[in-house]
Amino acid sequence: MIAVGLTGGIGSGKSTVASMLVAHGAILVDADAIAREALEPGRPAWRRVRERFGESVVAPDGAIDRARLAAVVFSDVPAREDLNAIVHPEVEAEIARRLAELASGDGIVVVDIPLLAERGRGRYRLAGVLVVDAPPEVAAERLVSLRGMAPAEVEARMSAQASRAERIAVADFVILNWGSMAELSLMVGNAWAWMEGLAGGERAPSRYHR
Repeated sequence: MIAVGLTGGIGSGKSTVASMLVAHGAILVDADAIAREALEPGRPAWRRVRERFGESVVAPDGAIDRARLAAVVFSDVPAREDLNAIVHPEVEAEIARRLAELASGDGIVVVDIPLLAERGRGRYRLAGVLVVDAPPEVAAERLVSLRGMAPAEVEARMSAQASRAERIAVADFVILNWGSMAELSLMVGNAWAWMEGLAGGERAPSRYHR
């Protein structure tokens, strides 16, 4: 088994790329999904979030209202740091556990980690890192038109993330995603071939694919 990290800024198309890689045969470990599980009612992180942020971020059914929580943490740096301190250790421990379970296999595991550049690739034993990149203006337009986010919310989310240059700095392979779906499919195919090379023991040089 080899593990390849996948990351990209909000609106870059990272989730679409993850789905395409699964279609090629990858096993997906999704940090966002693990974070959602960590905040399910009754879990330790759920209790600590309620203690730290109060009942204003709790929905009537007892679940964490992720939209309300996001509104708080993306406008308050100390609050965001507190949330990260609660959730990230649980997420990272669960990723490590899943990778350990998969270690004896011979597949390619894609570990989708939105904050890989911020947290550091050294936390995981990754054979390589794939970054999905898009210009900020393109990503912002996607978030407004496809997700219905307000421009101010988009700006707050983007400013809370690593810079475009910081993400690319941790990459071994970069997909430049601002073309058509057909072009993206071709680029993902190239990325998959690169991953298969890593699985076969090759160490291809860093490269961009568009």
